[in-house]
Amino acid sequence: MADRALYLITPNFSDSAAFCSELDAALRAAAKDDIPVACVQLRLKEKSDEVILAAATAVREVTAAHGVAFLVNDRADLAARLSADGVHLGQQDGDIGEARRLLGEEADIGVTCHASRHLAMIAAEEGADYVAFGAFYPSETKDSQYRAELSLVEDWTLMTTMPCVAIGGLTAENSAPVLAAGADYLAVCGAVFAHPEGAAAGIRKFAPLFGHA
Repeated sequence: MADRALYLITPNFSDSAAFCSELDAALRAAAKDDIPVACVQLRLKEKSDEVILAAATAVREVTAAHGVAFLVNDRADLAARLSADGVHLGQQDGDIGEARRLLGEEADIGVTCHASRHLAMIAAEEGADYVAFGAFYPSETKDSQYRAELSLVEDWTLMTTMPCVAIGGLTAENSAPVLAAGADYLAVCGAVFAHPEGAAAGIRKFAPLFGHA
């Protein structure tokens, strides 16, 4: 995945056509304004495998058209069936080694590590490609009992070259300190896909963080 970029997470959508239209608009806007987008993670909760696979196929068409990596949340088995570019695992969502076996050496495997450097070190030792810390701010997308401090990102970037994703309530207005602390990726969902003027407008708000007015 690209360095210093947005890491888009899908909302828990039901209408694939409508969401894909918004996603396409967002990625077009990002390309036009030179806003780096590393990947799109498909995160659908409480959906059947059939629904996830159908939605994933539609989303994958959009990400492929824009040259953006496509990751699946939680399910390495579905990621393998989809030939996804990678998977993101929660602490209770599977084994890194098994995910690697299913997806291959070139896949991007990330792990949620909450606010714990210890969990991140374990993930690194087990072969993860990146770790995710958070939540940094309250989020309407996903409740979290964990609160990560900027010092965690600062310490992580000093001790390792493994990329880290910052997640949790990130917006264009509050993300600058997280980037300054050394986060490689900003995981965003609501700030883009719940923007009142649409996803394209939402993603454009992040342009100044990446050196664009």
